[in-house]
Amino acid sequence: MKSNNAFLHFLNLTASFEKEPIHQIDLQSKKILETIAWRHQSGQALTVTQAMHMDHIASAATIHRKLDHLRELGLVQTIYQGNNRRTKFMAPTKLSTRYFEKINKVMHKACNAHQSMA
Repeated sequence: MKSNNAFLHFLNLTASFEKEPIHQIDLQSKKILETIAWRHQSGQALTVTQAMHMDHIASAATIHRKLDHLRELGLVQTIYQGNNRRTKFMAPTKLSTRYFEKINKVMHKACNAHQSMA
């Protein structure tokens, strides 16, 4: 029996992404990556220091370790904005941006399938 739950359909569709580097990270790292991506997209990029203060996700030490891991996997990068070379801002890389674009397409597919069932 097919489920008419769009979210469950979405999860099923995203299972095909299991070889993506993002699946090599835990849920806390994924939440950090998502926050970095949407803040960067909204024009409010996080500094490394601001990211480390996201205590609703993890402790500062844990976040710092997870940021290093995200950098090693090529999912986030540090950038400078304007002439300020002292402050490092976190930004998604092309790799993580492509992942979010794939997720966007799958989300639309799941929602469209759900709407056609309704």
